[in-house]
Amino acid sequence: MKRFLRGLAWLLGLGLLLLLLLALSGYLYLRSSLPQGEGRIALKGLSAPVEVVRDGKGVVRIRAATLKDLFFAQGFVHAQERLWQMEFQRRVGQGRLSEVLGEATLPQDRFLRTWGFYRAAQAAYQRLYPEEKEAVDAYAAGVNAFLASGAPLPPEFTLLGFRPEPWTGPDVLLWAKMMSFDLSGNWEEELLRHRLLARGITPERLLELLPPYPEDTPTVLRAEDLRLPLKREEAPSALLRMAPPRYLEASNNWVVAGSRTATGKPFLANDPHLALQAPSLWFLVALEAPGLRAIGASFPGLPGIVIGRNERIAWGVTNVGADVEDLYLLEEVGGGGYRYKGRVVPYGVREERIRVKGGKEEVLKVREAVFGPVITDALKDPPKTPMALRWVSLDPEDHILMAFLGVNRARNWDEFQKALEPYSAPSQNFVYADLEGNIGYIAPGKFPVRREGHTGMVPVPGNGEWDWLGYRRPEEWPRAFNPPRGYIVTANHKVTPKGFPYALTYDWAEPYRAERIEELLLAKEKLSLEDMKAIQQDQKSLLYRDFRPVLELLSPLSERARAWRERLLAWDGTMAASSEEALVFALWYTELTRLPQREVGEPFWDEPRYLLKALKEGDPNCDQPETQYKESCLDFAALALEWALDRKEALGARAWGEVHRARFPHAVLTHTPLKRLSDREVAFGGDRYTVNVGPFDPKALAMGHGPSYRQIVDLSDMERSLFVHPMGQSGHFLSAHYADLLPLWASGAYLPMRLGGEGRTLLLEPGR
Repeated sequence: MKRFLRGLAWLLGLGLLLLLLLALSGYLYLRSSLPQGEGRIALKGLSAPVEVVRDGKGVVRIRAATLKDLFFAQGFVHAQERLWQMEFQRRVGQGRLSEVLGEATLPQDRFLRTWGFYRAAQAAYQRLYPEEKEAVDAYAAGVNAFLASGAPLPPEFTLLGFRPEPWTGPDVLLWAKMMSFDLSGNWEEELLRHRLLARGITPERLLELLPPYPEDTPTVLRAEDLRLPLKREEAPSALLRMAPPRYLEASNNWVVAGSRTATGKPFLANDPHLALQAPSLWFLVALEAPGLRAIGASFPGLPGIVIGRNERIAWGVTNVGADVEDLYLLEEVGGGGYRYKGRVVPYGVREERIRVKGGKEEVLKVREAVFGPVITDALKDPPKTPMALRWVSLDPEDHILMAFLGVNRARNWDEFQKALEPYSAPSQNFVYADLEGNIGYIAPGKFPVRREGHTGMVPVPGNGEWDWLGYRRPEEWPRAFNPPRGYIVTANHKVTPKGFPYALTYDWAEPYRAERIEELLLAKEKLSLEDMKAIQQDQKSLLYRDFRPVLELLSPLSERARAWRERLLAWDGTMAASSEEALVFALWYTELTRLPQREVGEPFWDEPRYLLKALKEGDPNCDQPETQYKESCLDFAALALEWALDRKEALGARAWGEVHRARFPHAVLTHTPLKRLSDREVAFGGDRYTVNVGPFDPKALAMGHGPSYRQIVDLSDMERSLFVHPMGQSGHFLSAHYADLLPLWASGAYLPMRLGGEGRTLLLEPGR
């Protein structure tokens, strides 16, 4: 028996040793795919050596002898650090996820193929300007040079069992199309309004449920900023009254003139609010070649810098949310065509072949009208009437990349404006500052000219009467230069003042963030770099300020609610991660948003001005049908506080950050046991309306969007500027730079945004 046990122990020990050896060899194999950061690499396609320097945090500085070599090297470095991310993004845009992930992604592929993002990128590539095309081709060649270098591929390729195809020019343009889609949400708003009207909600009631942008709150531009003549306001059309606005939120930026700063020179700050993911959306890089010396945030998959500065100017962007999408209701005739301009026009039909992992292939037939694809065919619950999409970013010509490359090299306001002239979509609020002390603003883009009466807010008949008439000319774009007040703030709130000649959209974010930023900018006579940081990190909630009077008026239904009412009234409204009051307020507000769910068919209705009006003046939704008592809206608010406290007890949480977690999931590995290696999460404060934003899922309370990048540029000394993004520079989960920036980001710290810097050097040399 003892001999048997000794033998068994020996076998178990051997098995354990083998497992350890397998684990070690697997670990070493995975580590072998980490990028080479030092030494020399010979690459075909370079005309001269290129220096790539990585500092202690993985920030990359690339120095090249020509612009073509510079973008080639940027493509190579992006591929070194983020090849899997780039491949995943490419497959998303192409609608080809099912080839490697299986049937689970078929619905997404069908949707993306129906829209035709890749077809649009292919068409745009054929029409690029020569200089633009050279940059795109050089970048793609750099990615392909990495693929041909023999370097091991990132672990995701091994786990999924495939190798990436070579990159092409359209692949480079594709992610710009996808970002335009992500920041253009009007089609969804049109469908929402269409659905609500179909439920029998009247246009007048819609104005209550979805209140228009408040007239007594700030706009980005003021009347005195504009060179365009303002027109007399007219009564809104019936169609406008049928279509009250919602909003699309996605970022803060501001620029302050030297007259308001301690340094006598401008400050420019920006923090785009986009998806939180692993790896980050952004990659920090400095680019240097003759005619270009810039630093900032780049997109893996695209050449150049999107947000940043060069030696003379700085710029930042937030989403305008311009309405550049329209849905057209198609009157079908005989099933194969639709009525347009008095005749029956047959649908165009294209076949999309979707290959599925395992050998299956699906043939998708996409119908197209004169406006574009019939996108309702790809919806899970399509409306009865088919609708075709007209969207700027599906136009065959698109020079957004040319615009950004021009901005990277601009040296003054005139060059900056000129660079943006070919800009298409998504329209962005560009703020500007330069070394001379000038500040400025411009909202570039292809803004559709619609017929009178067509607001773009609800689907319109596709009979030819509501076709677009063209686009606004660049000289008509909203812009300002050195406004007298000495600052410009954008936070996705309304851009144009009363009387502006045309509407960019009617879908604006609530003005809370803009009001708070302006409040803080005006709190001091002279502002410092530290003040800019404090504003960017601010989590005081103006939403709380608006709802505090409701707390004062409601009658608590229990002793615990009475105690919490007093605590909330004594609270200052700061949504800190460590705050228990922030937790209770967030839960209470979430319960309040349930108010109209029976009427609108959605469980949560985050419309603060509707809720405030209802709680102050009454609303038919406040009475609870399951009780015999007729509740008032203040009764509903008291019930909501009880529900919130019940939920708090069920959660077992004593601070907002315990349940409000900023989550960074890997697109694929999050669904596998490897999520322990790939995913990250941290406690975070804020809510949807704080400057340091913290939007959350009302059910799970998790935060999936937020400040995806932060930047503060000091125009008195550009090398004192700051930037950071969450996670890290590397997309490899075994890299030291995979998540080393996350603690900085979460705590409100920054990296120096310096053009110069030392570190490990990799020399890329021309190869044969």
